[in-house]
Amino acid sequence: MLEAIQQRLQDTFQLQAFRPGQQQVIETLLAGRSALAVFPTGGGKSLCYQLPALMLDGLTLVVSPLIALMKDQVDQLNALNIPAARLDSSVDGDQLKVIYRGMEEGSIKLLYVAPERLANERFLARLKRLSISMMAVDEAHCVSEWGHNFRPDYLKLAQLASDLNVGRVLALTATATPQVAEQIRDSFAIDQADHIQTGFFRPNLAITVSPCAQQQRDEHLFKLISSGPAGAAIVYVTLQNTAEQVAAFLKRKGLSAIAYHAGLKDEVRHQAQEAFMTGAVDIVVATIAFGMGIDKADIRAIYHYNLPKSLENYMQEIGRAGRDGKPSQCTLVASLDDLTVLENFSYGDTPDDESLAGLIHWLLRQPEQFDLSVHELSGLFDVRPLVINTLLTYLELEGVIRATSPFYTEYKVGFITPQDGVIAQFDGERAAFLAALFATGKQGRTWLTLKPIEAAESLQVERLRILNALGYLEQQGSVELRVAGVRQGYRMVAPPASADALIERLQAQFRRREQRDIERLQQVADWAQHSRCYQQGLVAYFGETLPKPCGHCSACLGKHAAMPPRHRSEVDMTVIKKMQEEGHKALASPRQLARFLCGISSPKASRARLGRHSAFASLVDAPFSEVLALCGRPQP
Repeated sequence: MLEAIQQRLQDTFQLQAFRPGQQQVIETLLAGRSALAVFPTGGGKSLCYQLPALMLDGLTLVVSPLIALMKDQVDQLNALNIPAARLDSSVDGDQLKVIYRGMEEGSIKLLYVAPERLANERFLARLKRLSISMMAVDEAHCVSEWGHNFRPDYLKLAQLASDLNVGRVLALTATATPQVAEQIRDSFAIDQADHIQTGFFRPNLAITVSPCAQQQRDEHLFKLISSGPAGAAIVYVTLQNTAEQVAAFLKRKGLSAIAYHAGLKDEVRHQAQEAFMTGAVDIVVATIAFGMGIDKADIRAIYHYNLPKSLENYMQEIGRAGRDGKPSQCTLVASLDDLTVLENFSYGDTPDDESLAGLIHWLLRQPEQFDLSVHELSGLFDVRPLVINTLLTYLELEGVIRATSPFYTEYKVGFITPQDGVIAQFDGERAAFLAALFATGKQGRTWLTLKPIEAAESLQVERLRILNALGYLEQQGSVELRVAGVRQGYRMVAPPASADALIERLQAQFRRREQRDIERLQQVADWAQHSRCYQQGLVAYFGETLPKPCGHCSACLGKHAAMPPRHRSEVDMTVIKKMQEEGHKALASPRQLARFLCGISSPKASRARLGRHSAFASLVDAPFSEVLALCGRPQP
């Protein structure tokens, strides 16, 4: 077996030796057991499933949350003549047919999918007809509600692996505390002995905590970069506008810098990433949207302009430095004032008890088969889309509902062949059906907009017939189609015995999540303020022991400095009273008003365009909990 593994490593992957931990994981999987691999960022996790996938009969299903990462990995595998494919939103209809055929014929060995794809009942039915030898779950810490980056779709993966009769599961992560690792193992029935961890200590990273008052941070960062190592660097910030401002400041100072965040257009983000990867730009100032899947070995420095959200985030972000093994600098420009904004993000994700109860009651009133738009529900109940997705997952795990398949409510039809010519291609009833279908649409300058649900009711036909007709016309090259308005189908399985008990249980669950987020922020602050070896404190958080101090962090070098105390703003009661008197419907509850005053956008406030109101974010420097308490207090 060992000889065959080594041969495959050299012949197919063109590598001479395994990195630490890889061989043990691969041998575990080939022996038919599931495994958990906790390797540092850049530690070679992907080979742990790619190599055994080629030695096992059947398909390996790879669940990954990042489209860009899936694309890069599939491209790399195809370049090595390894039959791999990906299913994501960028795959068109023709590509989809080729992939489905390859799955059925067994010519595809690795299939990459986003976890959301597994909510599609028809796709699951297709998977159930296949032999799936292995499921690889990337970013497996997302399974755990104790983790720093919980994703609701991940919660369903363990049950899914069982439903699909998967041969073995490989869970992969770069950041798992002992508690998170235990939950991952429990979810996928992984033995403790098959938890393979290579260690969190990176001896080539020198960690420095450099306290700084908030108003002096720009100049302080510039001095740190100017005196720091030459070469590629990432500056991590919390807010999108901070990324823009800091990048502009560094450019004015003569440094080669560019901003990167999720608010930029795809093309601009791609250009920024490409400029950094090729060395055309030295410094990227970015939110955490940047970094996942960035495979650049010679990043010499990571600077944190703001405190990270958690020690897991911090470990993941500094893990992008020095992958070539050469010395690299990781500097935290620490200010406790950052805690206010970071805490507010956590509080902003917790729905009002009233909104959550209203949303659950709405769901329980639905018929046996129903569909919904997360975007519409978000606006109706003033609950963020991610929170709605989390709630829907909780209800699935409770056995109340079951996702069926997503569909689109709107099709835009662009006629390559003139409309009359398209109809003329058919005879009798089919021609009459197409003419009637097109007549239900709204003609714009270029596109005819059709709504299949409304058209099906009007024409007294099945919606599927309309979709099949449009798909056929697109396949024949007569029309071009664009889709919009995604809705997710659900089936009511077993309504709860007590709706009130269910609501109370879920409200408590969201409050616990909020509290865990706040505790993680405090752990960052505590770690940054202690005077012992920073590397020892960091690896201890992940359940490991560093026998002796690292010798080159700022604490070991005797450069520990006290952090300025956290600034406490006095809450201006007049602005609270003024907003209560104005009586905006979108700010009716104390939590809605507190979010608005602390600069946290919400669906209803955004729709009411209250982001332009002079009072929006007027109490951004005040702790949310204090503002919330004052907003709930009756005014004289």
